[in-house]
Amino acid sequence: MAQKLKIIPLGGLNEIGKNMTVYEYGRDMILVDCGMGFPDDEMYGVDVVIPDMSWLVRNKSRLRGIFLTHGHEDHIGALPYLMDKVSAPIYATRLTAGLAELKLREHGLLETTKIVTVSPGETVGAGCFKVEFIHVNHSIADSVAFAITTPLGTVVHTGDFKIDVTPLSGEMTDLTRFGELGREGVLALLMDSTNVERAGYCPSESKVHERLDTLFKDCDKRIIVTTFASNIDRIRQVIDLAARYRRKVAITGRSMENVVQLCIELGYMKVPEGILVDMKRIHSVPDDKLVIISTGSQGESMSALYRMAFSEHKQVDVGPGDRVIISASAIPGNETMITRVIDELFAKGAEVVYERGTDLHVSGHACQEEIKMIYALTKPKFFMPVHGERRMLHKSADMICAMGHERKKVVIGENGRVVEISARTAKLGDTVPAGKVLLDGIGPGDVGSVVMRDRKHLAEEGMLVVVMTLSGEDAALISGPDLISRGFVYEKESDNLMEELRRVASESLDYCAAHNITDWASIKGKVKANLSGYLYKTTKRSPMILPVIMEV
Repeated sequence: MAQKLKIIPLGGLNEIGKNMTVYEYGRDMILVDCGMGFPDDEMYGVDVVIPDMSWLVRNKSRLRGIFLTHGHEDHIGALPYLMDKVSAPIYATRLTAGLAELKLREHGLLETTKIVTVSPGETVGAGCFKVEFIHVNHSIADSVAFAITTPLGTVVHTGDFKIDVTPLSGEMTDLTRFGELGREGVLALLMDSTNVERAGYCPSESKVHERLDTLFKDCDKRIIVTTFASNIDRIRQVIDLAARYRRKVAITGRSMENVVQLCIELGYMKVPEGILVDMKRIHSVPDDKLVIISTGSQGESMSALYRMAFSEHKQVDVGPGDRVIISASAIPGNETMITRVIDELFAKGAEVVYERGTDLHVSGHACQEEIKMIYALTKPKFFMPVHGERRMLHKSADMICAMGHERKKVVIGENGRVVEISARTAKLGDTVPAGKVLLDGIGPGDVGSVVMRDRKHLAEEGMLVVVMTLSGEDAALISGPDLISRGFVYEKESDNLMEELRRVASESLDYCAAHNITDWASIKGKVKANLSGYLYKTTKRSPMILPVIMEV
């Protein structure tokens, strides 16, 4: 019986970010991308979200290589957490490899990891797979799609892409190669669906340059520009405009400093001599001769722009003499944080220019006509939309079917659900462990569902601690019960309620004594149940109740 090609998404479906896809045939596996995601509003205290990689780690002996489409965090951000557990070569273009090295060096894993630099047009063998790198346009240089040759046929995995006929650097997406692959025969197409809800074509990056130029020209204020740290084309545009209008440039934000330094070293960014100035020396430069490029386009609480807005930045004090340009779009879920930062900047008197209704940002993802074009060029037997929320995947499928593709040859997958492809069929198969691993500080995986449930409960309802001192011999009450409230009520302003709660707790202890209940767990349970019932009945609130017994 002929073996099937298995495609196993571990992230990137029914969500934005966390992109990670396994290709499996026989005993061989390869991985495409290894990304992280952003925590949502209910993930209290969580810093980073990565895919559940337990199944991949269990099968690490079969992993022949890791292939990266580009250097964005949602495609390489989880690498350190994987490379700590597996040993497989990483294949990437020059800039992507450099960004991966930065990330692995931070975690002390660079010395034990093999990273191979590959140029667009080259092909790499990995087990029974051959992976060809195809140049595409995106919002970061050196982005590629993959043509993955398998024993069953060729699979095209687009990665994040757009078609920019006037790119600021490099060439446009290699449509010729996509067309050649279509003529040779494509078994399956896995396509970026992020922008499928937008009609037409994605605007060129050159549009942003025109808009930025008007904001720099004749400006007599200090200019602060924030964008994604990885948007090298945008950063380069800002530096070029600063040079044109005789301004110095300072860069703030560790991630942006690292990326700019790497790009200068690799030759992706040519910076005029003497234009860069250290943040510690910006006060020696007149405001109308200075541009500050900053992280924080998503309103992140530790970012440079956030610290400027809330007067926490050591070198920058934002005020009426500043023009702040936010040259990025909001990642879904980050809108509230961004709005908060913008409002604070306005409150400080700064002029804020942001995306809505302007050409300050263009997406790096293909719109409807570009998606149709790649589909028409490759003419795949099977189609699988990826990289998008559930509605985006379905919208992609509907659009491709409207072009004549058979509905039964479209697969809408789910994270952890195996897609089995044979010469004639593509269908959903078994499941493997997949989901979210929440990282808090430096402890990967220690924030589970129970911890998140407790954090949510504490955030919404608060906490009530009941401290009782009991005899170790007969569980008789010696002192207390004492009550401590945090995030529920302020004790000094709620004396009547606190007295009633002490009464309920005392009655619960009397009940235990009368019924000869002496084990600590049962006593705690009785106190907790009675307090919880009383509180909900009288206040319609359910704080977390923690009974504490001191034994003497």
